Amino acid sequence: MNHSRAMRPARACVGLICLAVSLALAGCGGGDSSSGSIASSSGGAGTSPGTGTGTSTGTGTGTSTTTSNTLWPATALSDPAVQGKEPSLPTTVCATLSASLTKNSKGLLDASVDAPPANSQPDTANIQAAINGCPAGQAVKLVKGSQGQNAFLSGPITLAGSVTLWVDAGVTLFASRKPSDYQISGKNNCGETASSDNGCNALITTTPNGNGVVGDGVIDGRGGEVLTSGLYANKLTWWDIGALTKTMSNASQNNPRLIQVNGGSNFSLYRITLQNAPKFHVVTSGVSGVTAWGTKVLTPSLEYSVAGYQCAANTMPVVSGSPNTTTPSTCFTPATVKNTDGIDPGQSQNVLIAFNHISNGDDGIAIKSHASTTGPVSNVQILHNRFYFTHGMSLGSETDSGMNGITVRDLTIDGFDMGATSGFRIKTDDSRGGEVKNVTVDGVCARRLQQPIVMDPYYGDASGSAKALYPNLHDITVRNFRYLDVAGSIYDGANAALLLRGYQSQSQFNYLYNVVFDNVVFDSLPGWATTKLTNPVPSYAELTMGSGPVSFASLLLAGQDLNHVHIFDNRTATPAPYDCSSAFVDFPAVNAPMSMH
Repeated sequence: MNHSRAMRPARACVGLICLAVSLALAGCGGGDSSSGSIASSSGGAGTSPGTGTGTSTGTGTGTSTTTSNTLWPATALSDPAVQGKEPSLPTTVCATLSASLTKNSKGLLDASVDAPPANSQPDTANIQAAINGCPAGQAVKLVKGSQGQNAFLSGPITLAGSVTLWVDAGVTLFASRKPSDYQISGKNNCGETASSDNGCNALITTTPNGNGVVGDGVIDGRGGEVLTSGLYANKLTWWDIGALTKTMSNASQNNPRLIQVNGGSNFSLYRITLQNAPKFHVVTSGVSGVTAWGTKVLTPSLEYSVAGYQCAANTMPVVSGSPNTTTPSTCFTPATVKNTDGIDPGQSQNVLIAFNHISNGDDGIAIKSHASTTGPVSNVQILHNRFYFTHGMSLGSETDSGMNGITVRDLTIDGFDMGATSGFRIKTDDSRGGEVKNVTVDGVCARRLQQPIVMDPYYGDASGSAKALYPNLHDITVRNFRYLDVAGSIYDGANAALLLRGYQSQSQFNYLYNVVFDNVVFDSLPGWATTKLTNPVPSYAELTMGSGPVSFASLLLAGQDLNHVHIFDNRTATPAPYDCSSAFVDFPAVNAPMSMH
């Protein structure tokens, strides 16, 4: 999760493409489950009259909606694994709340709106009251005001288990930038660093019983906005607090998550855009039944951007040297935000994450399994997703409660030469390790990544923990994986590194075994990653090639019988490399990065 360096500027590009790739992303700116709260039609009650925040009730009569066939090819939309599983917008709206605030020309709230700390969360009480009064199986809908107002400003809200929050198209729910609004009593100060990160409530917290957060609107965590209370009031942004953890020892950031889902069953994210979270965007813990479908995660969004190819000096968060505790940053890139994971399904079962676009500067998706009371993470399907500026598709780092049965299929990852980027990785260590098995990765197009494939039980070069939670990684298949060179990329050739090793420490030997590479083709020969540990790469591994080709077979075979590495060569078939000719497309938003074609 840690970023090793600032974003490198793009190379060999011109005009708007260069602007986007060189990170014009850089920012500047200041009931019961059977009741079906997420139902089959898109209608809802109309807006209330007047310009204030009002309520009305009604039953929607709109038409059904489906994933746009303009964003995904027919082969993805017709995948049998997703048929009949798409959520839909609620049929019944119990309360419609009309916006009374208006975004500025940058798509943000003017600082003057909530500069007075007393005005930090003017819409919280109305939203919470509407949720509390909503019958099971219905939705609270946020809509535009009668004069075109399009913004809400809220502090933490608790979403009832059978009530869905619907943010309508054109509407943004903004998060308070006042740390004390999120403060958990008796815990570390929200908006500061401490030895642990237990001080902040999330913007939205729920224990689901068939509910969700849906709609074509936006939820904006305002990670790049200046705080208005606490130690760093008028001094730092949320993302500056995150940066402090890179320049201070033993420090964790007490920043709020955007959406926290605790226990329960059947939670859906559908079509919503999530952006600029101070910390993780979505975290589930101990949930049976999670669906994230057709969402967009975009952080930092171009709503914080400046017209230029890179941030000016002294405008970005300080990530090395002396900590900055006095000056708010005004420019942000994905490389200078920290722990802004996209979707993190933790300790959860029966998870479907499909048809999402994610660009967030840290793990696009990170599956976690820690201190679970519901058993190992299992039956996780990650199908038809596109990652942009991310750290990739991760399992871990917490795996101590086990993972069994994970499928990743049809995934496109463009790392844009950002530091610390990965493609598919399993990351853990002996302070939080456990058994990870029966993992299938099938159909990946990747480029401009520092480490395209990683299976490592020493994440962050950690080893020898007194917790002695030994990693055990096995029965993993990587099939139809294609890594493409891009002219000017710093991660072509041997600079695209593999990291494969089993666990050997504290008199424990857990081989990385039954690992299969089948039709895994790189445009040029990758190298091996280097780490600070004496445990070599590769080591303590039993790897199988075939039946399809493996373009780096010579690299694997060169390690045969060295450092307890055993290679089984079962290559017999010669299928064409996985087709990535149409994989890399622009992020579907006007305030988002473009791909280089």
